[in-house]
Amino acid sequence: MSKRILIVDDSAMMRKMISRVLNPPGHIIVGEAKDGDEAIDLYSKLKPDLVTMDITMRGKDGITTAKEILKIDSKAQILFLSNLDEDRYRSEVESLGAVGFVNKHKSKEILDLIDSSQA
Repeated sequence: MSKRILIVDDSAMMRKMISRVLNPPGHIIVGEAKDGDEAIDLYSKLKPDLVTMDITMRGKDGITTAKEILKIDSKAQILFLSNLDEDRYRSEVESLGAVGFVNKHKSKEILDLIDSSQA
């Protein structure tokens, strides 16, 4: 089942890569945000089924942004994507009720988590 997805990453190259991973299976990219403030604004306007969220961004980081999105919509589905050490952030991400936490370059795992999410 295709999902409407908002991609949040401060790197244009990473947003493009994530979009390329998600488009072929039929997911619809409804928006892309380069920082936390833009992500919150777009989430409110677009009401996506799922958000892919970078953890480290200029300004507002991904965890702070996710907390603010969850204040807007407690049922928001957020999948954290990062190149950082997964173990360091896993417990914080799980406490938010995130869909998961995956390395940005593990395309199969990203798709598996999105396809199994409740959204």
